[in-house]
Amino acid sequence: MSTEMPRIVLRPTGAELTAPKGTPLRDLLFEQGVEFPCGGNGRCRGCRVRVLEGSAPPNDAQRALLSDHEIADGWRLACQCRLEENLVIELRQWDASILMDDSQFVFTPQEGLGIAIDMGTTTLVAQLLDLSTGHVLGVKTALNPQARFGGDVMSRIQHALTPGGQAQLQEGIRREIGKLARQLLAASQTDASLLRRAIVVGNTAMHHLFCGVDVEPLSHYPFEPVDYGLKTFTGAELGWELGASTTVQFLPCLGGFVGSDVLAGMLATGIHTGEQLAGLVDLGTNGEIVLATRDRMMCASTAAGPAFEGARISSGMRASTGAIWKVTTLDHHMEVEVLGNAEPRGICGSGLVDAVAAGLDLGFIKPSGRLTTGDTLMVSEPVALSQCDVRQLQLAKGAIAAGIRLLLNRWGDGAPELTTLHLAGAFGNYVNRTSARRIGLLAFPEDQVKPVGNTALLGAKIALFSPDAEDGAYSAIRTRMEHVSLNEDPEFQDVYVDEMGFPAG
Repeated sequence: MSTEMPRIVLRPTGAELTAPKGTPLRDLLFEQGVEFPCGGNGRCRGCRVRVLEGSAPPNDAQRALLSDHEIADGWRLACQCRLEENLVIELRQWDASILMDDSQFVFTPQEGLGIAIDMGTTTLVAQLLDLSTGHVLGVKTALNPQARFGGDVMSRIQHALTPGGQAQLQEGIRREIGKLARQLLAASQTDASLLRRAIVVGNTAMHHLFCGVDVEPLSHYPFEPVDYGLKTFTGAELGWELGASTTVQFLPCLGGFVGSDVLAGMLATGIHTGEQLAGLVDLGTNGEIVLATRDRMMCASTAAGPAFEGARISSGMRASTGAIWKVTTLDHHMEVEVLGNAEPRGICGSGLVDAVAAGLDLGFIKPSGRLTTGDTLMVSEPVALSQCDVRQLQLAKGAIAAGIRLLLNRWGDGAPELTTLHLAGAFGNYVNRTSARRIGLLAFPEDQVKPVGNTALLGAKIALFSPDAEDGAYSAIRTRMEHVSLNEDPEFQDVYVDEMGFPAG
């Protein structure tokens, strides 16, 4: 009996993989950039791959989500297939849309080295710093290995509630971040004994899944964590091969689903230090919002869904080669720009916002969100938006707009005018502010909206120089912060429904 294992050849990367017969493709393709937004449950189209040679028969889940034409053309859902024979598979190339940070900031020099880590739901980025100069000595990035169990935090939480699920998620993320730390030290040819501190920031679910805090309270109403404080570990406790004197700290969250990534964002922008009212918004699957002056601070989170990241959109994809990222209008039709100067394969979040804004201007989409072009709106062959796609964007932008509006209302009569709204994260950095205002996502003058990049990473670097975590500036922020639970606000549903519509123009 032959013991030769079947092989997969990946196009266009040329990578070759072998595995025992019957191995799920999900286990093989995640590291190659294939994402599984629904956790590999066959409920979305995010893990589409094209079988060029060999056989991978479709099952009922694939027949429900893929057209007959797509199936005949070789398209499959990787999460529903196993390696039974040699295959040649075409992948959409994955390019990390991770924002680095090279911002200058004020610090007090210290001895040794430090590592700042932004633990995102999808991607990880770590920077090694010389604490005596503040210089970045190295940068490493990776996919969050938890993403194979779902592209959004609720999918991860549901997996964590299965037997052994939380331990699985915890072990994977600790191992991956530890690997990034080792790679940083090796690449910079520095002695691990010089590493003094590592600071990790992330949203509340990421905090729990890294630190070993029970996520069960986050799975149901009122979605309030029991323990979201500062967590301190040694490298040895995490299984990291680092210096014996290294401490690893995951910064505390601000409340509910407002995580330490937003706390870090406040450190980076300083919105809590000024006299005028300023805001910070992280436009992601979980939209996080902060309003602040030096005298008062207020925060909230709202479940926007993954549309801003291109997930659960019929032609959606991350900001990678082949993604439509920009759409404008010309002579009553849409003009597109595609990442990688390639043929369009899908559309990412910024392109989706642009396309809907263009559709509104051209009369292809009504203020209610209803398409006037039939079942689909062609953006650029073969990429089209469905009625459901437009609805997904309405749900996402309605949640963010409602959250901002309710926080401003909660601030009270006589509230000062919002002077600046900082947009954090990759989507906030790339989204067209004109388009965002056109669809009603950000109802502010464009000169008041300021993309600020990866403030989570910058804030983590600033925190590296805090001599005592409990007495640091971020601790003072946390004690003064008023967390608003929007799901308990009796006005939320009415405001949410009102904000789902598009402005008339």
